[in-house]
Amino acid sequence: MIRAKVVGAGGYGGAGIVELLLGHPEADIVALVDITDTGRPYGDLYPHLAGWMDQPIVSPDDPRAREPADVVFFATPDRVGMRYAPRELEHGARVIDYSGDFRFDSAEAYADYAMRLGLAPEHECPQLLSQTVYGLPELHRDRIDGQRKLVGNPGCFAVSCLLGLAPAVAGGLVDISSIVCDCKTGVSGAGKKPAPGFHYPARYENMNAYRLAGHQHVCEIERELARLAGRQVRITFTAHAVPLCRGILCTIYARAAGGASGARLVEAFREYYRGSRFVRVLEGAASSGTVYVRGTNFCNLVVDLDDRTGMVRVISHIDNLVKGQAGNALQNMNLLFGLPEETGLDHPHRYP
Repeated sequence: MIRAKVVGAGGYGGAGIVELLLGHPEADIVALVDITDTGRPYGDLYPHLAGWMDQPIVSPDDPRAREPADVVFFATPDRVGMRYAPRELEHGARVIDYSGDFRFDSAEAYADYAMRLGLAPEHECPQLLSQTVYGLPELHRDRIDGQRKLVGNPGCFAVSCLLGLAPAVAGGLVDISSIVCDCKTGVSGAGKKPAPGFHYPARYENMNAYRLAGHQHVCEIERELARLAGRQVRITFTAHAVPLCRGILCTIYARAAGGASGARLVEAFREYYRGSRFVRVLEGAASSGTVYVRGTNFCNLVVDLDDRTGMVRVISHIDNLVKGQAGNALQNMNLLFGLPEETGLDHPHRYP
């Protein structure tokens, strides 16, 4: 069995990976770590898990938090993973970090990301950055293997946008100078910690754009697209918060290039994701929405060409807490331990 430890177990991201690990045939949770709710049985904090997971949450300085593990999930805010991951790596664990701490392979790239969030630009363990891999399996599964020790789980918007753009950019089917990502997210993307802007009266029947000065996920989107295109890529990105609990819908626009047609686009997307269990490519007339991926690790892509304007449209749907976070992390764990990617993840959504 794979011994798993969850740091930041009390938040939404921690709960998400706990839920998934409980249904994984090859995993056993050995410790739940957090700085709040310590000593509290997990099934008390999350009653829907009572009877399935009743271990107590332990503080980072509790001896039980140092329980040996094969994999450690850091479901924690920025700058926590970089502080504690080195110790786990030294003890032989593999580390999957949810934050931006290990999404970048250089101190300079990390600094650009950090400054967008108002964080200190200096990385506390820059020597590890050359060892990390960007953990989006559909783009980097060949690098996420048994030799890898450290994975930076991607941002939720980045997952949605990159899956919606990768085949078109890699295939030269769009003008990369014209890319626009118009994205909507549910409120759970802000995490569990209460804040006035996420109080029910502030969110009910309200939608708003935010971080127009520069969203942090743009850094990783542009870097990955540049790798696919072989040159610098700059996108226009707008994030919106909508009155929805969970789910991301990104409508992606770019001018068609390379003689692209609607049929060719769909064919290119399907070929690119052949063998990627969790990406479903749909034609423009298909019906889809966030409800069809809710609670799953799937990404639904509706691919379309507007013949009248020559604009490619890709509508990307994911669950921000699963494919955008915990599900993608478990997919990475499966690859690290040589298991089929879909292990513990291959189930349909629940309707309605």
